[in-house]
Amino acid sequence: MQPGASYLDWASQAPLHPAAREALLAAYDAGWADPTRLHREGRQARLLYDAAREAVASALGVSAPEVSFTSSGTAAAHLAVLGGLTGNRRRGREYVLTPIEHSCVLHAAAAHEASGGVLTRLPVEESGRVVLSDLEPGPATALVSVQSANQEIGTRQPIAEVAERCRAAGVPLHVDAAQSVGREPVSVRDWGCQLLTASAHKFGGPSGVGLLVIREGTRWERPGPDDDRGDARVSGPLDVPGAVATAAALVARRGEIDAENVRLAAFAEQIREAAGAVPDAQVHGDPDPAGRLPHLVSMSFLYVDGEALLDRLAAHGVAAASGSACTASSLSPSHVLEAIGALTHGNLRVSLGRSSSQEDVDRLLNVLPDAVAALRAEAGAQGL
Repeated sequence: MQPGASYLDWASQAPLHPAAREALLAAYDAGWADPTRLHREGRQARLLYDAAREAVASALGVSAPEVSFTSSGTAAAHLAVLGGLTGNRRRGREYVLTPIEHSCVLHAAAAHEASGGVLTRLPVEESGRVVLSDLEPGPATALVSVQSANQEIGTRQPIAEVAERCRAAGVPLHVDAAQSVGREPVSVRDWGCQLLTASAHKFGGPSGVGLLVIREGTRWERPGPDDDRGDARVSGPLDVPGAVATAAALVARRGEIDAENVRLAAFAEQIREAAGAVPDAQVHGDPDPAGRLPHLVSMSFLYVDGEALLDRLAAHGVAAASGSACTASSLSPSHVLEAIGALTHGNLRVSLGRSSSQEDVDRLLNVLPDAVAALRAEAGAQGL
């Protein structure tokens, strides 16, 4: 990180983990060849790819054949959702999901609906937690999607309980675990889901690598044209260096997350408390620390423009994000904040990571209250 600057957007993109960087460079030297070829160089590349697959499978509690590497977390989600719906189309065309899923899942849902499918959106509580009693998969339900934890407010979902309801109805469950994998212990077996997706760059792996888990016995059918270049589920050549670096990052993260999450949770509590003390502010997510991710804090400030707040913070060396989509090209508020009935104005999302420090937290909190007050004054909203 740059001296005098604080990167607080780890939920969007984590810096490449040192272990991933080392593995990536080594794999470019040793695993550059086509791993589907039978010559020496191809076999060497294949050995590296298979070892990466085994390492990821072990970390997630599945078998290696159940893991595929995709070109992104978005691509993995699209394959999981559309492939799951296609594979279960004889059962029906109903797709059940929460309204606070990541946009990549919502886009797949929109494509399903446009093709004649039916969407059922589960209600969520003010905390963002799904209303479990309303999950009743029926005889026409082809797939259920419930994320492990929300990317904007950090609320965790009761995945094991969701999976039990789906299992009782004989319906596969897809879990978008992009904010959980590499951030907290994840066991697909313990959760009981049939499909899981994640993104390498969220936990220190390289950009352009997603993870797709399809449990053995799951009805899944490739939603696009076939490709015979290596992995029957995924199009395009196998990215050996990307797979190796992803596995290295995930293995390294397994040894870091327990101590790190204790540290980051303490930082998050400081931020939540300070943000809650600002007049006309809301702090989002589950009020119970056990019900939310330890590294993410979302807050909104009435009478404040979210993009202007980000600019003000950036001028003081703080890089953060906004959950809302208030940009020059879109004036739509955050679908997550809307779904939980929260304040959508002036949203700020702060997410912490491996190198986050007390200095970063102090820098943010030294700037935030004055930045909010100044923007309200500029808008003529002071004292309203």
